[in-house]
Amino acid sequence: MSANRRRGEICAELDGQPFRLCLTLSALAELEAAYAADDLGALVERFSSGRLSARDMIRIIGAGLRGAGQDIADDQVAAMACEGGATGFASVVAELLAVTFGTPKGDVPPNP
Repeated sequence: MSANRRRGEICAELDGQPFRLCLTLSALAELEAAYAADDLGALVERFSSGRLSARDMIRIIGAGLRGAGQDIADDQVAAMACEGGATGFASVVAELLAVTFGTPKGDVPPNP
């Protein structure tokens, strides 16, 4: 499975299966509603704090899966396994947020 990072897609293995994730506008609106955020800036501020709960990771991964076309509820995401456990889930979230919102200032991605 491949992902188009220019469109904000990533690939991740969850429960031993490859999935595509993408935070589309609909997925971002879902997250705004879940966090009662007024706008995307408020989401970026929340996510850039570096302090995400397990519930946050479930919501972000779930929104990314639904944004990529999967019909998976958050309770199903909560029951999934990821190689590396919580650290593996955190890596998926970090990668998804990085391709969606860009890299932090001064953190220049390599030129392919």
